[in-house]
Amino acid sequence: MTTTRPGPSATPYQQVTAPLLEEHDYRVTRIDGTLPAELTGTLYRIGPGKYQVGRTLLHNIFDGDGMISQFILDGRSVRFRNRYVRTRHFEHGRGSNTIRFRGVGDQIPGGFWANVGRLPANVANTNIVNCGDELLALWEIGNPHRIDPESLDTIGITDFGGRLGYLGAFSAHPKWDPATGDMYNFGLDLLPTPRLRTFRVDRRGRLTKLATVPMLDLPWNHDFALTEKYMVFVLDPILPDITKIALSTTSFVDALEFKRHKGTRFVLVPRNGGRVRVLEHEALLHVHFTNAYDDGDDVVIELPRLETDWAKLRHMTGMVNRTDRGIPEYPDSTLLRYRITKNGRIIETQLTDRSGEFPQFDWRRGAREHRYTYFAGKGGPARLFNSLVKVDTRTGKTTACDLGPSSVGEPLFIPRHPDAAEDDGWLLALNHHLDEDLSQLVVLDATDLERGPLATAWLEHHIPWGFHGTFRHRIATPPNRNGRADGQSSSITPTRCRITPSRPRIGA
Repeated sequence: MTTTRPGPSATPYQQVTAPLLEEHDYRVTRIDGTLPAELTGTLYRIGPGKYQVGRTLLHNIFDGDGMISQFILDGRSVRFRNRYVRTRHFEHGRGSNTIRFRGVGDQIPGGFWANVGRLPANVANTNIVNCGDELLALWEIGNPHRIDPESLDTIGITDFGGRLGYLGAFSAHPKWDPATGDMYNFGLDLLPTPRLRTFRVDRRGRLTKLATVPMLDLPWNHDFALTEKYMVFVLDPILPDITKIALSTTSFVDALEFKRHKGTRFVLVPRNGGRVRVLEHEALLHVHFTNAYDDGDDVVIELPRLETDWAKLRHMTGMVNRTDRGIPEYPDSTLLRYRITKNGRIIETQLTDRSGEFPQFDWRRGAREHRYTYFAGKGGPARLFNSLVKVDTRTGKTTACDLGPSSVGEPLFIPRHPDAAEDDGWLLALNHHLDEDLSQLVVLDATDLERGPLATAWLEHHIPWGFHGTFRHRIATPPNRNGRADGQSSSITPTRCRITPSRPRIGA
């Protein structure tokens, strides 16, 4: 492996999915503007850092090895550090060029006998969340990986004392009730019987099983929303072809089919027990929620609906490290509010005409009505996400910050202080500046996006396009490994790396 970057004729998509094969630790020296002195803490981002096993290339965005980026903000400076999650898949790829594990979108070479009966490998690449004194790196078909928030060391996997069930599925999108601090989440099981399982995890990391909802036609589902009364699911008809899965004739993602005639189901699971409500609706296609809340006897849900068909979306996921399948284009979307009334009506309202994804809001308003929604906006010549957008959901006023030739990720809102008003704080986002082929941490005043970034911290390299993240108000103090000073880095290529064992910890 002699290069980590595509050539000068690379498309923007090739730029943003190019691997980062080094693990870095340094203080950022190039900062445009001024960092807010009150903005202190640690930002964590996660996503696929490389799509390859040794020198063998992978092609699906869901199959890249999970890499965590850590940005430490002390009000004066930014320290950057990245570490790969030490999964079985990652460790295998450090010493071998042979694909040993099946992926969500990539098969093991060798056809039926090489793939039959094998589940996709847990690559821990989708979300990084707070859980007690640790972080959890999440990938929804398997167990979470426990991460040290200071060093980013991988401590090990957890199944919460064996309570996650047969497959150990734990969605990459848990939600929190800010009043109790409890985390809620779900898992999907195809075996031994198709069902949706729900959980609550308390502040100490203890998991309690909640409702189990049997579903013979269980769809693939990525996210859910939380209100004070309900766990809310919007189940689009993305259904697995059981024959294809059993025969392993295609990848898992290619075994998913969009059956429009089945429609979408809005499913309300009471948090404290009781009858599950299921409401039928015309077929939708979505990936993420913003938030949800109870309004009297009504339930209100906000999400971006994707304005494309499933076949195009599925095709786009498999275009990494390929030039023979056209140029990927992120789908358009419409930010919508759905109101489920007491008598079962579902009322749809459009909130803005701006297209985008990765919606976020002030997490202090979780499970309660929020006013402001932030997301990565689609646009520009590359048709990637190149702006940060804010929507006032009461008035419909939409403002944005255009970041030019860029690929920007999910914005996270950080309140100015614990009692600050909603929207009184900053947006943090990781942006890939395509002309310079470098990534930036951009800091914006959430109340005035059109002003542009207050500060832009330029990294010395790019960060591959990622998914989600979290923020801790604690300023992390990672150790320097092997006596290295800030500014040094290490390669993770098979011939040059040194495996650092995880520190032993008692399981959660």
